[in-house]
Amino acid sequence: MPAGSSGRPRFLASVMSAPEALTALAAGAEIIDGKNPAEGALGALPHATVRAIVETVGHTVPVSATIGDLPAIPDVLCDAAIAMAATGIDLVKIGFFDGGDATASIVALGRLDLGQARLVGLLLADLNPDLNLVAAMADAGFAGVMLDTATKDGRALPDVMSTAEISRFVDAARAVGLFVGLAGALRLEHIPIIAALTPDVMGFRGALCSGKRREGSIEEGAVRAVAREMSATSTPARRVWATL
Repeated sequence: MPAGSSGRPRFLASVMSAPEALTALAAGAEIIDGKNPAEGALGALPHATVRAIVETVGHTVPVSATIGDLPAIPDVLCDAAIAMAATGIDLVKIGFFDGGDATASIVALGRLDLGQARLVGLLLADLNPDLNLVAAMADAGFAGVMLDTATKDGRALPDVMSTAEISRFVDAARAVGLFVGLAGALRLEHIPIIAALTPDVMGFRGALCSGKRREGSIEEGAVRAVAREMSATSTPARRVWATL
């Protein structure tokens, strides 16, 4: 799967339903991501809803979905990943929160047969992320890794981590051959700053919703505004995302 136009970061839109997926797709989203904001930072949607999103999108763009704010317990994460992969998505997103055994969980996840689905790890910028896990994900066969925020209190990724720290994360992912994504309450004004760090993917939810609230409904005009700003980014991603 190529990167966005002229190699720029691809625009990931998190949606809660098939109708929202259609709206986001029509307005310029390049990756559709299933997420339930009411259930936490990486809240999971019901499997039936994710299946409906996959059917609605019809393989025109990649579809990803989160499995929920779960502890890093191998059996727990593996069971959730298997169930979510069975919906037909392309990318299963796994968040690594405090507690549990992240390394053992990554190893166990890497041994799963998820069919066409690939794994994407998510580290949380406001929870003192362990960058050593990035190499572990690569060793386990993950396709990519993203940086997000756990606490949805209005602070965006650049508010909780410096650009130098974010850049180190991007470099760590690239060094081991993973595609890299950046998200976390990003708004229009953050796009030039984050795009300059050359991620392969930039993820949005709140900026696409009514009232700029992540629990609100997707608005086509807001999606188009982000798509326009993304298209205007002059700094291309350094790596083509070609894992799918």
